[in-house]
Amino acid sequence: MSMVVQGVEKDFPTRDGSLAALAHVDMTIADGEFLCIVGPSGCGKSTLLSILAGLEIPSRGRVLVGGQPILGPDPSRVMIFQEGALFPWLTAQGNVEFGLKMKRLPHSERVAAAERLLQMVHLESFGEAWIHQLSGGMRQRVALARALAVDPAVLLLDEPFGALDAITRERLHQELQEVWLTTGKTMVFVTHNVREAVVLGDRVLVFSPRPGRILSEHRIQLPRPRHVEDLATAEHASRIARDLRLGGEVADDRSEG
Repeated sequence: MSMVVQGVEKDFPTRDGSLAALAHVDMTIADGEFLCIVGPSGCGKSTLLSILAGLEIPSRGRVLVGGQPILGPDPSRVMIFQEGALFPWLTAQGNVEFGLKMKRLPHSERVAAAERLLQMVHLESFGEAWIHQLSGGMRQRVALARALAVDPAVLLLDEPFGALDAITRERLHQELQEVWLTTGKTMVFVTHNVREAVVLGDRVLVFSPRPGRILSEHRIQLPRPRHVEDLATAEHASRIARDLRLGGEVADDRSEG
């Protein structure tokens, strides 16, 4: 499902006046694309993701999905957060089944779908495990399986691997690429890790410091699967990191002026 962002701006009220988080963001996300957004902390990346999810309303501008404006949350767009936001009173299988239960799917179909999705994320042996028994990486796999269970058109991922160690993060990079290639879902992935963006994305957008605006766009046409240690990954990441540095210098100049 394609998404079109038209002149989106977002302000937040503070005691000292209005704080601009996003400044006139225009972009199109193609159906089935894996888009990554990178930028410094506080640049409005997560705010934009919340607007795409319908959890936040833009101060100005609009977002169209399939030609229709976003008016609020919708099961066709599912967000995955850094902490996973799983239900601790349910098992891994129960978490994956939750959305299907809300859709009133028959028990046998729910069980079959959850088992299939847990297998897709390599957790077929952990369906009966409680959330506290799982590692951080395993919890994020459960969160991914739960999101996929309701068959959304768009997955919105807000730094889901940011708190994980490097080895676990690399393993999940590979698994997320597999899921994307298997399902063909549109994915929008926010991160501050430049190499992660290159490994995962078809396209990487670089955001400026707050208020966030698009500084540059990078097409990543490397074969998959990709790895953070690949030379080509490092070369692309170096160019993107340079844009981030230049964007920060421009922002410093503006503040000094």
